Amino acid sequence: MPNYQAVDLTKSYRQLNHGPTVLVSSAHDGRQNVMAAAWSMPLDFNPPKVAVVIDKATFSRQLIEASGEFVLNVPVKAQAAAVLQVGSDSGLEVADKFAASGLLAVPGHAVAAPHVDGCAGWLECKLIREPHNQQQYDLFIGEVVSAWADPTLFVDGHWQPIHDDAKRTLHYIAGGHFFTIGDTLDVPLPE
Repeated sequence: MPNYQAVDLTKSYRQLNHGPTVLVSSAHDGRQNVMAAAWSMPLDFNPPKVAVVIDKATFSRQLIEASGEFVLNVPVKAQAAAVLQVGSDSGLEVADKFAASGLLAVPGHAVAAPHVDGCAGWLECKLIREPHNQQQYDLFIGEVVSAWADPTLFVDGHWQPIHDDAKRTLHYIAGGHFFTIGDTLDVPLPE
């Protein structure tokens, strides 16, 4: 894996704690897909779990339900146009959203779903099947089984100050508009 560093699973939730837009990648039976999701979050610590909303009409959902796996990728500002494209295109209509968007799929470690190269972080997940939540709320829960990060951005379970504007994580606010994370602010802990 190019320029990846393993992340301690007990600290993997911190990759989502600041509410970034994620790319959900999936694969099954020789097909792979990637979609954007603005609604994801850490859910539990031990074992680490995440939640993500995946609409019934998506090709990604078909792949995830069939394979029982997915990856939450944390994209950066340099990938914003591709994030918007894969969030707008359907894998039911576009045969290879990776190629169409210019994103590069990289093999995962513990799951068959690929990573999206160039992201700030990657959470490889095994689906915890909750049929009621999936059908009623489009809510998917995954156990994080492997986590990775860009070692210039996330070190020892902590985000680092980001000096390269292109590497700031994205936060989607609708209509093709994103925010990126800003400057760090260190406040002493109360004694």
